[in-house]
Amino acid sequence: MELTSTSFLVTLIAVTALAMLLALLLWNRVPGPGVVRWVARVLMIGVCQLTAIGVVAAWINDGYGLYASWDDLLGTGADAGASGMTGPPLGRARFTPGENGTRSTFFRGSHSKLAGQVIVWTPPEYDAPGAQQTRFPVLTLLHGYPGTPRSWIDLGSMPDALQQLVRLGAAQPFILVIPELYPGGVNTDCSDTPQRKIATWLAQDVPDLVRKNFRTLPEPRGWGLMGVSTGAFCAVKLPLQYPKVFRAGAALDPDPLTGDPEVLPDPVLREHNSPMWLIGQAKGEDVGLFLATSAQDRDSPPKQLAAFTRAAQGSGVRVKTLVRPAGGHNFQTWTAMYPEALGWLSTELSPPSGPMPQSQP
Repeated sequence: MELTSTSFLVTLIAVTALAMLLALLLWNRVPGPGVVRWVARVLMIGVCQLTAIGVVAAWINDGYGLYASWDDLLGTGADAGASGMTGPPLGRARFTPGENGTRSTFFRGSHSKLAGQVIVWTPPEYDAPGAQQTRFPVLTLLHGYPGTPRSWIDLGSMPDALQQLVRLGAAQPFILVIPELYPGGVNTDCSDTPQRKIATWLAQDVPDLVRKNFRTLPEPRGWGLMGVSTGAFCAVKLPLQYPKVFRAGAALDPDPLTGDPEVLPDPVLREHNSPMWLIGQAKGEDVGLFLATSAQDRDSPPKQLAAFTRAAQGSGVRVKTLVRPAGGHNFQTWTAMYPEALGWLSTELSPPSGPMPQSQP
């Protein structure tokens, strides 16, 4: 049972309720002398307290993505570099059904040698009669730090929010792909470092997995990204680094676009992986970028969007920005940006190609 799964949280709640019920039923039925009875009662209270604390801790962890797995929580995961990470290769990766029509797998990439979880959701049109030959655009969703792929489902209202926009005609159907942003628990701002090739994981291994298992449009015209916070930084950076893989990126409240010294202490490595430096190197690439923030967001101030737009002039990169008047650095603000972001992505990426059945109501 996964640490961040709903079934684990429900099990904890059930155990807590059972512990409280047993305490009530057994409170006056404990045999033996008075000291034994009081010790037993204290133990029953302790069990109730521990299970209740477990429920609260699991709920907080699910909400904030503090620990992605049992190995992450217990410190037993492979953190000694890519060579220490284990998992099935791409050819043996198996998708298991999840909530809201999602499918999840865990695999080890052949290029990065990193292993992590990937959640995939296909729109209703994908499995509709007559769509067997239809290929769909792919939208990769990048969570923040800390966070997990499930953040998009539990906090980001995906895929329901996308489906609603598709029904309204405000967005096109996408295959949604939600990978781990930092396999093994080490954040590199989606950069390749000597120890950990996370850019390679996101731009080569994850697309390889998706292409092998789903009917996708060819890159780059059918492939885009949308990210929040740290994931938004990556949604700007990766299309500039891999224009032959991703045509567009939508960044909702991106982290500082010059890079984070605490994440990449090496100044040269940090600069060469920063969107502000990469946009200066872009020359005529067929790439579009959407950057959004709010006037109240101190972590992603509007002035950095303006600076990036100025830096992009003459690069050939299409840049669109959105500054909302209010909102914090959270999913409540980001979900309010979905209509503009997903609508823009629907114009940048090619629509499904092939016979398309009527959308189901």
